[in-house]
Amino acid sequence: MDELLERLRTGTPSFFEKVVVDLMVAMGYGGDVEEATGVLGRTGDGGVDGVIKEDVLGLDMIYVQAKRWANSVMRPEIQKFAGSLEGMRAKKGVFITTSTFSNGAREYVDMIEKKIVLIDGEQLVDYMFRYGLGVSPSETFVVKRVDEDYFAGSE
Repeated sequence: MDELLERLRTGTPSFFEKVVVDLMVAMGYGGDVEEATGVLGRTGDGGVDGVIKEDVLGLDMIYVQAKRWANSVMRPEIQKFAGSLEGMRAKKGVFITTSTFSNGAREYVDMIEKKIVLIDGEQLVDYMFRYGLGVSPSETFVVKRVDEDYFAGSE
């Protein structure tokens, strides 16, 4: 997992944005990759990197902030993101980083009315493993048992 996180931290910003879009789509957001591609970095920023559909129909939107950082994300960054959401009349946001969130940042999202999900680097690579993004199986282990149906007529 450390190797995957390091690859994310040393990749280009555009690659990191691609990873975020691919992950959101793999998780069921944004319709398909073609529809969701390019959503990051297109809102004129304003404290938000992009917008993605919450569902295939686009009944609600999720605002996304993606930070490829090494240092911990502190409360002021989350407050800026929450303020940007307020300015766009948005109710939901996801803040994804390759680093960690400070306790103050985590406490802040618990106190506010807006729903902001914080995904740190460790959670990010966990989701990548879970949804098969950027990883491939290296071994498969098969456990075999006696097929009772095969031997049913032998007695």
